[in-house]
Amino acid sequence: MIAVNGSEPQNPLIPSNTNENGGGRIVDRLFAGLRYIDQRGALHDEVAQSIDTTDQQHYRITLKPGWTFSDGTPVTAHSFVDAWNYGALVTNAQLQSYTYGPIVGFTDVQADPPRAQTMSGLKVVDDLHFTVDLVAPTIDFRTRLAYAPFYPLPTAAFKDMKAFGQHPIGNGPYRFADGNAWQHDVQLTVVPNESYRGGRPPRNKGLTFVFYSNFDAAYSDLLADNLDVLDTIPDSAIAVYKHDLGDRAIEAPTAQNQWLGFQSNLAHFGGEEGRLRRQALSMAIDRAQIGRKIFHGTRIPARDFTSAVLPGFDPNLPGSNVLDYNPAEAVRLWNQADAIAPWSGSFEIAYNADGGHQAWIDALANSIRNTLHIDAVGAPYPTFKQLRDQVVHRTIGKAFRYGWQGDYPTMLQFLEPGFVTGSESNDVGYSNPEFDRLLTAAEAASTEEESWKLVGQAQSVLLRDLPTIPVFDYINSAGYSKRVHNVVMTWNGLADFENIELR
Repeated sequence: MIAVNGSEPQNPLIPSNTNENGGGRIVDRLFAGLRYIDQRGALHDEVAQSIDTTDQQHYRITLKPGWTFSDGTPVTAHSFVDAWNYGALVTNAQLQSYTYGPIVGFTDVQADPPRAQTMSGLKVVDDLHFTVDLVAPTIDFRTRLAYAPFYPLPTAAFKDMKAFGQHPIGNGPYRFADGNAWQHDVQLTVVPNESYRGGRPPRNKGLTFVFYSNFDAAYSDLLADNLDVLDTIPDSAIAVYKHDLGDRAIEAPTAQNQWLGFQSNLAHFGGEEGRLRRQALSMAIDRAQIGRKIFHGTRIPARDFTSAVLPGFDPNLPGSNVLDYNPAEAVRLWNQADAIAPWSGSFEIAYNADGGHQAWIDALANSIRNTLHIDAVGAPYPTFKQLRDQVVHRTIGKAFRYGWQGDYPTMLQFLEPGFVTGSESNDVGYSNPEFDRLLTAAEAASTEEESWKLVGQAQSVLLRDLPTIPVFDYINSAGYSKRVHNVVMTWNGLADFENIELR
């Protein structure tokens, strides 16, 4: 068994309700979708035999025959259509429901109360064929089909979805180990799924995801060969890990970023006053210095809301100067906000202590404190789950650190969940019709180049409103033990789990 780092999933392991890293890395091992993304970010058909369209709006999908779930039941067109309909229906309150937004009939199942129980844009033709009609052409829909919410579910799931999420039955390269596979807040073990037929066959006998309370403990276990793969070197070890690990150290750019979020119910951060304060805070952060001192260059100053490794990335968007360290302008903007409503109290930044975030949050607070002369401090939460629960329920009452790790390699995948009106992953509750319109136009573009141009315009709207402050773009630092080899980090900063091998 190979031990890899993880964190306790926030929710039961249901693909349409998993939108955080701890659960996501496990769900992707347990399920196989129509397509999958390889370590370099390239897409391949998996359960899909073909995905045909002539207009990027109407699709006919053909499945490969012979696929089954690990309980032996067949993977059919209904397995996909029923799972997507479950994920989209408002009464099921799935965190990833927004991902079905392009499908005809989505607004009906999202109405309160719903006007329909299923989306009219999905039609099962027979066991191996179904059709998908979208409201409008969607340039990255074929890419989205590799994303977890589009995984299939077996019929057993719909009998008791909550119980299913505690012991999911998938069709992916791994299945739950027999017995007590998920020891909550401790670890979760998966073993190869003998019925898997896709392009990611495991080259190991299983994985144990170990849920650490902090990366320092994980790093100590890595050095002792008690942990085999650690995908995030803690900042306390970033200066020495290459020396410690030698050729077992890994460094690679990754589609991952770090943001500072603000919810609209946070005092002093609503309306024009809030916009001015967020701009001031952004310009008070010396990202380059924090990236050098805390992360030894493995975090670079953010230039937009996506990632530099994604196709179409532009580091010089109009308005991106708000991300430059500019103390004088920061003070001017803060004073302008004070003229609307004088600042009072402490500026707290919530972070999860189990994610190795204390040092950079403290440095960021220090940069703000020194520039704006306000009481800025970090506010630790013991676990990522505890932080996320308060963010999701809008009870956090502080600024909070968050970010996005790419689920599929497009800039739209960073922007739509995070900032489109009504998205369940829109943690800051941002809503701007101009931004929504530009992203809709980017989806409907006939070429990628045209789409990227519209995405740039949409990001300029974000840079003006600044609902969230982009802080860092990631260069991933990782390492592995002496027990394993063939360890590669993927395009989005996770280990290529299926290909890790014991020596």
